Amino acid sequence: MVLAGVVPQTPSVFIIVIIVATGLVWIGTGWLEGAAERLSTYYGLPPVVQGSVVVAIGSSFPEFASVVFTAAAGVFSMGIGTIVGSAIFNILVIPALSGILAQQGVESNRNIVYKEAQFYMIAVSALIVTFALAVIYLPAPNRGELVGMITRPLAVIPLFVYLLYLFIQWQEVSDYTQDVSTDSIAVGREWGRLVAGLIAILIAIEQMVGAVEGLGSIIGIPEFLAGVTIIAAATSLPDTLVSVRAARSGDGTTSLGNVLGSNTFDLLVVIPVGVLIVGTVPVNFATAVPMFGVLTLATVLLFTVLRTDLTLTQRESYVLGAAYTLFIIWIIAESAGITGILKTV
Repeated sequence: MVLAGVVPQTPSVFIIVIIVATGLVWIGTGWLEGAAERLSTYYGLPPVVQGSVVVAIGSSFPEFASVVFTAAAGVFSMGIGTIVGSAIFNILVIPALSGILAQQGVESNRNIVYKEAQFYMIAVSALIVTFALAVIYLPAPNRGELVGMITRPLAVIPLFVYLLYLFIQWQEVSDYTQDVSTDSIAVGREWGRLVAGLIAILIAIEQMVGAVEGLGSIIGIPEFLAGVTIIAAATSLPDTLVSVRAARSGDGTTSLGNVLGSNTFDLLVVIPVGVLIVGTVPVNFATAVPMFGVLTLATVLLFTVLRTDLTLTQRESYVLGAAYTLFIIWIIAESAGITGILKTV
């Protein structure tokens, strides 16, 4: 219940809570990511690991919190929708804004294109396989032919894939030598800022999930679609800030590495952890496959524009933005019943 039920549970209150919670997520993630970056420098992590692991996990904490709270509230489909919608937002909108606002474009490299992007495609495939196994071997009774139950043993599959990802990144750490001075970094203060950011995000997301759930029940928005649009955009704002700031400072590696690393963490860790908390959750393959199909197309589009001269230009950035606009139009059409590709029931 929003604000412990001490205020009227009306659409206007829900909207205000969503806006305020989004701002608190932004502030909390700023503390979290700033501390994570400085701690990464202090402990001597290479830039690609900072962007694809440390900063990515920090900026993914809002999505992680949303899955935990939606799972606890019994609306896990909203949490999955948040992850998929956030992943599509990250792949299309964040690089687009980074390329447009950076003006000179965003420089990529072969490490980003051939390691991060391709492993991210493996992450998408691993999660689809996990969902498919649930539908084939653990069909949900009385829920339809394409609905399966994801159990804790199945949730371990994506987690093992993420362990492989961490092993690959660990190889980067073992081969890296840092020349930057760390004398000015106050380690204790940075750990304190990191914890404060985590607490702020937890409070904000808990209230946001309740507000979106209440607003959706009044307006009639399905839980999955509410997660894909409202919560996904709100939880992706911190990622946007980090990547755009890095791109404008000329650090394309961190900007793009944060996007791909954040999505990899969301798919391989956040969703499985939600399952581990709940125990067993239903997954509708008829909804999951079209959404993951869109995510795959978005990833292929990003991979293509990054590979051309290893630079994301402003023109290519506008193409990514246009692709996300088409995605939102489709989601609106689904919500209005104009199209019926997503089988949310």
